[in-house]
Amino acid sequence: MTELTQNPSAGSASTDSTAGAKADHPMWSSRLAFILAASGSAVGLGNIWKFPYITGENGGGAFVLVYLLCIALIGIPIMAAEVMIGRRGGRSPINSMRQLASRDGLSKRWVWIGGMGMLASFLILSFYSVIGGWALSYVGNSAGGLFAGASADSIGAIFGNLLADPYTLLLWHSVFMVLVIMIVARGVSSGMEKAINILMPIMFGLLLVMVGYAMSTDSFGDGFKFLFSPDFSKLTTEGVLTALGHAFFTLSLGMGVMMAYGSYLPKNVSIVKTAVTVSMVDTAVALMAGLAIFPLVFANGMEAGAGPGLIFQTLPIAFGQMPGGVFFGTLFFILLVVAAVTSAISLLEPVVEWFEEQKGISRLKGALIGGISIWLLGITTILSLNVWSDVHPLAMFERFEGKTIFDLLDYVTANLMMPLGGLFIALFVGWFMSKQAAENELSIGNGVAFNLFMFVLRFITPAAVLVVFVYNLM
Repeated sequence: MTELTQNPSAGSASTDSTAGAKADHPMWSSRLAFILAASGSAVGLGNIWKFPYITGENGGGAFVLVYLLCIALIGIPIMAAEVMIGRRGGRSPINSMRQLASRDGLSKRWVWIGGMGMLASFLILSFYSVIGGWALSYVGNSAGGLFAGASADSIGAIFGNLLADPYTLLLWHSVFMVLVIMIVARGVSSGMEKAINILMPIMFGLLLVMVGYAMSTDSFGDGFKFLFSPDFSKLTTEGVLTALGHAFFTLSLGMGVMMAYGSYLPKNVSIVKTAVTVSMVDTAVALMAGLAIFPLVFANGMEAGAGPGLIFQTLPIAFGQMPGGVFFGTLFFILLVVAAVTSAISLLEPVVEWFEEQKGISRLKGALIGGISIWLLGITTILSLNVWSDVHPLAMFERFEGKTIFDLLDYVTANLMMPLGGLFIALFVGWFMSKQAAENELSIGNGVAFNLFMFVLRFITPAAVLVVFVYNLM
């Protein structure tokens, strides 16, 4: 194992919280380190890419209000529950679930929650790294002045040519995965924590610069009003369900990530307060991304609801037409890369932690095996964008007709595995895990606050996740 830090204030592995964990199990050096790491996992392409365009598609401020409510009712309870499982088990998601189920005399089948989460993170990273590669490619495109003065058709052709070229996609996919493997292989303190301590301040700094630039435009007021002035006449039932779904997915829930990160959390850190803080940081970044993007979109007479092409097709047009566009466009895509990397390392970590716990598997070896396997699977996503674009493996089923391998990976993880993982996590902690264990881990007493948390986790959160799950299936 690479150099790791054991926090002396975290308590020994023999305490009630971490029984069964290895004596040399690493810990985050502080509460701030965990908040930055968990925020880095939560803050990714979903915040800077997806949140702005789904807000644009669903009417702005009214959607944001519903989204914030969903964060409170779904995001925070499930995140706290997932972190609690990780810290109490003190191991990888699979082994933490095995540990807790055994300790409370529950069925061994609960281990499948951890297994499904780890599989989801494995599958998601395989195509997430390809998209991260797009962002890397666009850093070079912007810095090289490729967008300066370019027409919409020219910029659309740049994106289309990128997707049509499997060799270029493979290059950037490989570069992205090498970065992720190198960070994770170095361990918790020397790798992930050190990288997060550098990358997160850079990301916040870049985001502030972009918001500052947007404030200098004549359309900043329009962008601000669009985000924060609710117009409920534009909010549809579909928009509410989209807010429910995004609140769940944006916080990296149901992927084993928060279990893995929670296994490194010191005993003296409040889980609920930390989950609230991470959720606030994640939401703040999403809103700041909207404040940085919408004024630029409006200033150039473009549509806020431009869909997934907002970042890779619409914004480059804006950067190409505005003063300093080469500089600020390059900064923006660097921001996108940083956000992608901080999320990607969290997706690889559950797999590597599990490999580490197996006899004879070092962290370096685990990172290489896991990372290379994910890289290989990512090639199927690359090919499905071009050479295999006509390959639809499940075309015999009407629901999956026309879906490529990339589409299927996205659909299965986002619409099936993650919601089911979050649902069973809520049920496990809310209904099956011992009440005393939950009280000990949450450290919010056994009064009104604890009862309110458990009520939400037992009834409201599972019902909301079920609504999202059924809606996605329909």
